[in-house]
Amino acid sequence: MVDREDCIYFAKLAEQAERYEEMVEHVKTVAKMDINLSTEERNLLSVAYKNVVGSRRHSWRILSSYECKENESGNSASTNAKLCQSERKKVEGELKDICNDIINLLDEHLIKVDGSGEKSYDSLVFYIKMKGDYYRYMAEFLEGSDRQEMAESSLKAYQQATEYAVEHLQPQHPIRLGLALNFSVFYYEILNSPDKACGMARSAFDDALTNLDQTSDESYKDSTLILQLLRDNLTLWSSDSDAGENKQQQAKIEDLEDGN
Repeated sequence: MVDREDCIYFAKLAEQAERYEEMVEHVKTVAKMDINLSTEERNLLSVAYKNVVGSRRHSWRILSSYECKENESGNSASTNAKLCQSERKKVEGELKDICNDIINLLDEHLIKVDGSGEKSYDSLVFYIKMKGDYYRYMAEFLEGSDRQEMAESSLKAYQQATEYAVEHLQPQHPIRLGLALNFSVFYYEILNSPDKACGMARSAFDDALTNLDQTSDESYKDSTLILQLLRDNLTLWSSDSDAGENKQQQAKIEDLEDGN
């Protein structure tokens, strides 16, 4: 029988060694035990998948940029353009596999556990938010009806998580703030709705700031960090009309939150 403590130790070891694929396998083993994860275990799961998908999202952006340059130079039929396209599609396949893997894990083990019996609403919101995140990551590169399907699934997950968060978590709770941050990014980047994104981010920021003095010591640092990220996004979205460069900067800001 696999020992839970051993798996967590190996996951931490893999994190320190930056062997994130191995880290994923160790935390996935624990998640499949169908037990409620501790906060530490939950964060290890998030960090593991964030890193394996994050490196590929970064690769996809670079490959897409090179492919676009080749096409703009009139070299769309060149060997270089075809090589860029081939590598991009390879990365897209890897992204699909990773995103579907964590979504299935969440649906089949984690959300089901925390959705039965006595509910841990911070975990429940955390996991459903993760579903929204990974559907969103697929919507970033898919096209046509596939993109629409992922966008709708992401929206549904974010909306469900928000319903639980508003009812059961305080406005300054870091998980509720992290959800608002990522949900607003979804509106800005995937649905191309800057007004909705700004409204959601500003409302979350103002509500949390009003209640910040009620934050526990252990949550204060995380809450203030996400408040800063919300403010940074609002500054980028509100003050600049150049969507290209600023969207790329914003995406880097948002990615810092995933481990909370």
